[in-house]
Amino acid sequence: QVQLVESGGGLVQPGDSLRLSCVASGSIQNINSMGWYRQAPGKQRELVAQLSKDGSTNYADSVKGRFTISSDAAKRTVYLQMHSLKVEDTAIYVCGAYLRPIWAVRPANYWGQGTQVTLSS
Repeated sequence: QVQLVESGGGLVQPGDSLRLSCVASGSIQNINSMGWYRQAPGKQRELVAQLSKDGSTNYADSVKGRFTISSDAAKRTVYLQMHSLKVEDTAIYVCGAYLRPIWAVRPANYWGQGTQVTLSS
């Protein structure tokens, strides 16, 4: 079994900072990439930031310069440091990983339950 568990969401004000964490656990052979996605009410899920095992990153244009994704490979943890938060950042932030469990032949996408980030103006 593989689990992704997020933490760090909350209710903050515009201009504040938050750090989200996501821990991957279970029988994992290797992790190709981990990332953060978000879904606001009435909108589709969108990629926020992604970190590949080669160290390359990919950010949504709306968060470039404000959000930073990083990881601790030994802890199988990925972080999303968010600065200068805006009202429009309000969403459920979901951790995703493209990984291969020990029992699988190929990697697949796995998802956490999500953590709510709410900006109160």
